[in-house]
Amino acid sequence: MQNITTGFARLKASTPRLAQTSARERADKLRALLNATLAAKQRFFEASYEELKSCDLDVAGQLMMIKTEVDFAAKHLEKWMKPRKVPNSAATFGKKCYIRYEPKGVMLNLSTWNAPVCISLIPPIAAIAAGNAVALKPSELAPLSGGVVREVVESVFSADEFAVFEGGPDVAQALLEQPWNHIYYTGGQRVGRIVMKAAAEYFSGVTLEMGGKNPVFIDASADIPNAARKIAWGRLANSGQVCVAPDYALVHASRHEAFITALKDNISAMYNPKGEGFDKSSEYLRIVNEAQASRIKRLIDDAVAKGAQVAFGGEVRVSERFVAPTILTGVTEEMEILHEEVFGPVLAVLPYQHRDDAIEMVRRRPKPLALYIYATEREAMDYFLTNTSAGSTVINHNLIQSGTNPNLPFGGANHSGIGRIGGERGFQEMSNARSVVEQPLGWRDFAFNFPPYSKNYRKMIEKALG
Repeated sequence: MQNITTGFARLKASTPRLAQTSARERADKLRALLNATLAAKQRFFEASYEELKSCDLDVAGQLMMIKTEVDFAAKHLEKWMKPRKVPNSAATFGKKCYIRYEPKGVMLNLSTWNAPVCISLIPPIAAIAAGNAVALKPSELAPLSGGVVREVVESVFSADEFAVFEGGPDVAQALLEQPWNHIYYTGGQRVGRIVMKAAAEYFSGVTLEMGGKNPVFIDASADIPNAARKIAWGRLANSGQVCVAPDYALVHASRHEAFITALKDNISAMYNPKGEGFDKSSEYLRIVNEAQASRIKRLIDDAVAKGAQVAFGGEVRVSERFVAPTILTGVTEEMEILHEEVFGPVLAVLPYQHRDDAIEMVRRRPKPLALYIYATEREAMDYFLTNTSAGSTVINHNLIQSGTNPNLPFGGANHSGIGRIGGERGFQEMSNARSVVEQPLGWRDFAFNFPPYSKNYRKMIEKALG
């Protein structure tokens, strides 16, 4: 195992120097990281194909997210770093009040495997923009991609600015024993709790992105062909291994059968257009490992054993890490698939009669990372939006909110995540917003607010309090 204690100490020692870097210096580092990442794109394509059978366009999407973040940060960083003047209050009358964003210090990014390039690098982009030193642990479940990420980082940064620690859970545990100033974690809630407990030891800041059960509302007014096409893509992108993927669909009973039919047609049209089988599609990915394939199979088997029907697909070949696109109907609360995040190409479709029933089903679960609404009536859109809570919401589409617009902060709510990343919000997440009040030396202080307090001062306070 790498000497993590020594590595942390080197990063910590560099923080005073990094805190003094200019916007131009930070932007130049970010551009150099982007250029090195893009130069390695063919190696990323090859690594991802070995790990997930990803096509080039899947990885290209990750690279576009990285480019979007770097370009946006480099363009706006000088403005973000400037002190922000704020209005005075009665107590600070005559004084200068502003917010100064300073780096937190050393940030640890515990990355995951389903989008290993962008999840490894986008949080560090925000941290570098804010002037921090960075440590990264790529996921051991995507070791080839992680290895390329490490080589890219080491070609741009010295180990006292950005260090990469490869390995499994033992490395993650050793890293969590260090007094980081901020920890960014992407993954499941079980490990998220471990990260929070470790962070509490040193009062480290945390940003957690943990996914969950992402619902889709399909209103009676929805455009069914439009909804089915987008949901088929959203559920099956990366073979369902996407934190913001639709997890279950609540469909108005009057549109239930039409939606299922349209969903089947669109799945076949996109991923099996020649009828050769989904396993022959170059755009349909594999599950990351046999353990995850077995877990998804268990969820399907449990649902079927308890009365659910396989309306489409259902085939699982664990040794090949293949799970066919699957639609389940007749799903009930007794089934594990309504309580555990699927993280695979399986969609449970449930009918509802009244909007309140659909809303109540979502409210019984922890707040989701993402929530989707399909409707053509404005009143329906507003109803679902107003009566639910989620990290993000998209109306009449899905997935497009994640990493595509740096003006939109990305993150969860409670169980699905804490904190935000993306654009200026990511810069602020990795910064300490330091309040500063400057008293001009030539300003004559009011003597009446120092002891001994006068009757007039007491009357003034009483009047201010009403």
